[in-house]
Amino acid sequence: MLRALARALAFLVVLAAVIGGGVAWFLHSYRAPGPLTAPATLVIERGSGLTAIAAQLETAGVIENRWVFLAGAALDGGDRSLKAGEYAFAAGISPADAADLLARGSNVSHKITVAEGLTSAEIAALVQGEPLLTGEVGDIPAEGTLLPETYQFIRGDTRPAVIDRMRKAMRQELDALWARRTNGLPFKSPQEAVTMASIVEKETGVPAERPTVASVFLNRLQAGMPLQADPTVIYALTQGRKPLGRPLTRADWKLDSPYNTYLVAGLPPGPIANPGRDALAAVLKPAVTDYYYFVADGSGGHVFARTLEEHNRNVAEWQKRRQATPPTSGDAAPDTGDKTP
Repeated sequence: MLRALARALAFLVVLAAVIGGGVAWFLHSYRAPGPLTAPATLVIERGSGLTAIAAQLETAGVIENRWVFLAGAALDGGDRSLKAGEYAFAAGISPADAADLLARGSNVSHKITVAEGLTSAEIAALVQGEPLLTGEVGDIPAEGTLLPETYQFIRGDTRPAVIDRMRKAMRQELDALWARRTNGLPFKSPQEAVTMASIVEKETGVPAERPTVASVFLNRLQAGMPLQADPTVIYALTQGRKPLGRPLTRADWKLDSPYNTYLVAGLPPGPIANPGRDALAAVLKPAVTDYYYFVADGSGGHVFARTLEEHNRNVAEWQKRRQATPPTSGDAAPDTGDKTP
């Protein structure tokens, strides 16, 4: 009887040692550095189960033994929490850290940059053309409701979600700037400020000029003068769906459209593009000037004038410079910025 008990006890000791050794080996294997010799990026597709993920990691050389990964991830609850997405795995990452990374979610992001002054149709086309996004943009957003900037996204994000982020960013930025606006501006609503900002955005690509350009249009608006902004006529001709592809003509200035600020006094019915932060800030905190005119200076900027006589001299000077360096064949003549009452 004693011998039998001794043999049973010895067996249990050996079994415990074997089990303990197995557990120790498993824990070491699960937490030890893996075989990956260089960083690697993998895409875990939606709907992948734990077994499929383990097999993909093993095939890619991220882990050495899928069964160790499966057991460890299951014990950690990973069979319920591993997420699809795009992942960058560091060299030597352990199975445990790989499982933790997959549980936290995609760690690889991409970006889409929306330039200031793009129309909503142009932004919609840009988002629709991003191959790493999913879904359809759908209806083109209202003009002036999207904030131009660089947006981060992860593979598989939806296009409508990215557009919604642009809308939210514009609302937040406009609310903040509107609350800090200069007193006495002739805007009945934030929407009117966006409309003016879109014109300023299209009139100059020089950030430092925007508050001064804004002051010209605000001075004209308050004086009851027509804005005479070429970009509004271009928008009337194209509806923001494509570039005009040619210089404006005097015939274009006679176009019957509420967006033609040569014929219609005041602001157009709505924005003609999506202005950026600088243009929004420029119209809500404009420079204080007595300028009513401006004309291109030939270098990308503008020369400003207080009177029509002064402005006409600036126009003549610009025309002389233009004749001295005529545009090459196929180039469109630049906008003069000629704002005459």
